[in-house]
Amino acid sequence: MTSPEARAAAEHAARVSYGHLVALLAASTGDLALAEDALSAAFEQALVSWSAGGVPAKPEAWLLTVARNRQRDAWKSAASRTSLPLTDAGRQGSPAMPALDEIDVDAIGDKRLELLFTCAHPAIDAAIRTPLMLQAVLGFDAARIAAAFAVPPAAMAQRLVRAKKRIKAARIPFTVPGRDAMPERLPPVLEAIYGCYALSFADGPEVPGGSGVEDLAGEALYLAATLAALLRTEPEAWGLAALITLSQSRAPARGGPFVPLEAQDTDRWDARLIAEGESHLRRAAAAGAAGRFQLEAAIQAVHCDRARTGRTDWPALRTLYTALVATAPSLGARVALAAVTGRTDSPAAGLAQLDALGAGEGPTAASAVEHFQPFLATRADLLARDGRRAEAAAAFAEAAAATAQPAVRRYLLQRAAGTA
Repeated sequence: MTSPEARAAAEHAARVSYGHLVALLAASTGDLALAEDALSAAFEQALVSWSAGGVPAKPEAWLLTVARNRQRDAWKSAASRTSLPLTDAGRQGSPAMPALDEIDVDAIGDKRLELLFTCAHPAIDAAIRTPLMLQAVLGFDAARIAAAFAVPPAAMAQRLVRAKKRIKAARIPFTVPGRDAMPERLPPVLEAIYGCYALSFADGPEVPGGSGVEDLAGEALYLAATLAALLRTEPEAWGLAALITLSQSRAPARGGPFVPLEAQDTDRWDARLIAEGESHLRRAAAAGAAGRFQLEAAIQAVHCDRARTGRTDWPALRTLYTALVATAPSLGARVALAAVTGRTDSPAAGLAQLDALGAGEGPTAASAVEHFQPFLATRADLLARDGRRAEAAAAFAEAAAATAQPAVRRYLLQRAAGTA
């Protein structure tokens, strides 16, 4: 029987160290699938061994050692010996592993950024690069990634398996690329780190050994800041670091019942993170022309400035969202612009923009917006502000049915009842 202490320790190690351990295991072999399998087996063994003998002083080091032993066993197998190229023969005679607990995992260089750039290699299909990073480095399971990308789970799982095989077959090196390769590889890396942060608050995503919203958000924050410091003068890397830092500054106000951003108590926001995020944004602005992440960070900075001024600068938000739609015209950005227009102009003007989205084609067609929860919630709010109470009540109920977050659902249902 698994002890509560062993399970808690394994879940904590999975949340905090999964991506780091996978990256360490894969970096020496180039075999991402084997690294994941070996680590999974190590977690299974940990539940048994730790329940019987207690949790080791260094759980991550224990897991790394056991997983490396599993890799060594796989290399020694007859199937492995016959499938490996002659140049890989030396791996089978790898040196003896250190004794359990002798490895200082924290002293080993963090290989996660190298693995992120490996997953972004041109040899990997562009459509699967970000999903691959989300799974291999950031710990999301295939089903959760499939839902985020609106792809059937089985199809996503197959694509991820093919991508891992491609990394092994193409012998893609686990390194941060030089400046010449950076323009092609950086965008999906930034998307994956931001995706980790965004998905961490979507609906409590599953990670190996359990879920941990704040752990995943902290992981994304760490990776964004580390990447920006590594690249030094890359404006969008600093923009992403600013965006996540400023967003995370409001985490203390997100506990308990859902409260809209404009109504949150600014005294609960983290002033240190706000100052840090603003510093990142200044570095981004000094490094080059504004891109998507810099614009989104600037939007967050305007919201955070309410802690100083006591008011939201809606005209500034309209200017920034207009620029964002011109730079990265996503459905979410267009909906946000309509919401801000409802404040700077009139609720009717914001509703007109939403109606135009539903009448469009492609990503803004009616079929795309009718199930897009931010669109439904924004429309309900604008209807309420326009005095159309009966329509607003029905719209709030529709928006509530479209969200997977219980706290948000309760808030929207309360708005529906209050406007009926």
